[in-house]
Amino acid sequence: MKFFSNLFKPKLKHPEDYYNVTITDEFVRVEHPKIKTEQIAWSEIEVIKLINTDKGPWAPDIWLTLIGKNSGCVIPQGAKGYDEVYEIVSKYENFDFEKVIESMTCTDNRDFLLWRK
Repeated sequence: MKFFSNLFKPKLKHPEDYYNVTITDEFVRVEHPKIKTEQIAWSEIEVIKLINTDKGPWAPDIWLTLIGKNSGCVIPQGAKGYDEVYEIVSKYENFDFEKVIESMTCTDNRDFLLWRK
């Protein structure tokens, strides 16, 4: 019986499953098999945004974006590591939780500024 349940069980991956997020004390790195690796040092982050798109469900539609002068990275919501990065940056002084809520209720293509150094 297990054979039949495994035979008909979908094995589809979500787009976010292809992203690999590495978190260290010094930096955040985001890797994807078809996209250039991005990395930013925690100390270099100057802007944090959530970017909403209308690409879901075929592509990630909410991105946590960490921006510095010379580097940055985007992490799709749902990727392994997203929650850990969000947990860290949400503790930054003056982090705007109201913009997070606004982003989560938005279906438009929009950027939401969460924090600026």
